[in-house]
Amino acid sequence: MWKTMNGRYSCHGGKGEIGTAAPIQLCKDVVRMNINWAERMSCMENPAVKAILAITQRSDVISFAGGLPSARSFPVEGLAAAFATVLNEQGASALQYGISEGYEPLRDWVADRVGRQGIRCTAANIIIGNGSQQIIDLIARTMLDPGDYVALENPTYLSAIQIFKGAQARFIPIPLDQEGMRVDMLAEQIKKVRPKFIYVNPTFQNPTGVTMTVERRRQLAQLAAEYEIPVIEDNPYGELRYSGDSLPAVKSFPGGDWVIYVGTVSKIVAPGLRVGWAIASETIIDKLTTAKQLTDVLTNSLTQRALHRFVTDQDLDQHIAMIVKQYRQQRDVMLAAMEEHFPSSVTWTVPDGGMFIWVTLPAIINTNDLLPAAIEEEKVAYVPGTPFHADDSGHNTMRLNFSNSTPDLIRTGVARLGALLKRYLK
Repeated sequence: MWKTMNGRYSCHGGKGEIGTAAPIQLCKDVVRMNINWAERMSCMENPAVKAILAITQRSDVISFAGGLPSARSFPVEGLAAAFATVLNEQGASALQYGISEGYEPLRDWVADRVGRQGIRCTAANIIIGNGSQQIIDLIARTMLDPGDYVALENPTYLSAIQIFKGAQARFIPIPLDQEGMRVDMLAEQIKKVRPKFIYVNPTFQNPTGVTMTVERRRQLAQLAAEYEIPVIEDNPYGELRYSGDSLPAVKSFPGGDWVIYVGTVSKIVAPGLRVGWAIASETIIDKLTTAKQLTDVLTNSLTQRALHRFVTDQDLDQHIAMIVKQYRQQRDVMLAAMEEHFPSSVTWTVPDGGMFIWVTLPAIINTNDLLPAAIEEEKVAYVPGTPFHADDSGHNTMRLNFSNSTPDLIRTGVARLGALLKRYLK
């Protein structure tokens, strides 16, 4: 686009006089942008996440890919009433700036809620963020310098890996088994290379669904205190339990002062609210608050107040019980369908809660290469396992999400996927 001598703007024949209503467009093929991007941008690209989000928008594909809660579980009417009440009663203050730490009554509610997991804290130990994803990013911003090491489960939450890569961190991948992270192997690695912090998703882990045992939680808290290494305890799924007993948080054990507990309402109320939190010492909360002030100043004031009104006026435990009943059925349907349709050489986890089942195939199968055939031939999608591994392993694994599909779609989708696997494993 350029300005001509007669006062017109032109771009490949398009034009509009100054002062007229004619549209002015900037053609992509006219302007060439040669930007010297920051080095960290090369670490932040995540084609896996982009592909997952794109798949979830395709109506012709049964998707087990996204980590999405069921929209059928969203308390639309209760939230609508909460927002209306807040606007009617607190409209001016709800639409004004607030403090970066978050709405204090909501922080008080969080402190009370996590008491069920053995965590003792006050509002002063809590910061509210735009989802737990932002909290993890703020932790990375405040703690990581380029070249620092992060110890984490292998596999683990793929977006956490990307956040830490964006901070130009290096990784100490620690295997996990049916009892969670191998804390004994973590202890051995710490003696060799000291990480800046340890990241764990101990309850209904994403992607495997595995839950860390009480004894390993105790050992992890003790290890953190012994070596004075912070632990990031990420717990978005903990209240979605379908079987077994609830477990205390890692932060509740001796040594828990070194644990930063991260939580969210995304899986128990709605992800679109974008409300999460960190619980830590006041020193850590102060640093996270400084980082948040430089990022977005504060989390949406109206949403925080409306959420607080919702959890005050509604029976959240009853709402969660409804979600648990729905998801338990969907998990059981998926497990039964896999038992019926998957080849005998394929194995999978049986999670006590959460939203995912982790599948391991024979080593001859690469799930990255198989995905296009799954989508185009069978119209079913999953997430390949490699992006969940900090060391790029796991080529023969995949994650299946059962929370965002109806039982009928789960049966159909698993049957399709099973047929594909049988063809490729002949």
